[in-house]
Amino acid sequence: MQLRNIGFRPSLWIALGLGTGLVPRAPGTVGTLLGIPLVLLIDQSPANWKIPIWVALFVFGCIICQRASTWLGDRDPAAVVWDEIFGYCVAMAFVPVMPLTIVAAFVLFRLADIIKPWPISWIDRQFSGGIGIMLDDLLAGILTCFVMHALLYFGVLAI
Repeated sequence: MQLRNIGFRPSLWIALGLGTGLVPRAPGTVGTLLGIPLVLLIDQSPANWKIPIWVALFVFGCIICQRASTWLGDRDPAAVVWDEIFGYCVAMAFVPVMPLTIVAAFVLFRLADIIKPWPISWIDRQFSGGIGIMLDDLLAGILTCFVMHALLYFGVLAI
């Protein structure tokens, strides 16, 4: 995909992670980096706003990922990285935001997203379009979040 073919489609640019999804190698990993500033913003929100924010980001993601999938003519285009950005935000849900947790969640989330253990792999095969693009990363984020909380609880990650 070339930039000149995209034109001015704001939702497509957001789905492509402001262009980070267009890098030739590991676009999902590069795109996930945009999740870090979003996590920092969400962390500053009142606790009772966080779940509605994540729900809104998910619904928004389903819409823009569906549009991107349609425009690009692909079921799950590698260049679409909003799902990774969102999934990383879920991975950091109610996790203390500090350099160690940011890096640990990043690595664990990318592993979960790449390896796709069950049921992530099943979801990835069963659903398509915007919801399918978003669901597997939602599950990868939930799995990562669970592991992060366990690592914190058992003192593996010292805060």
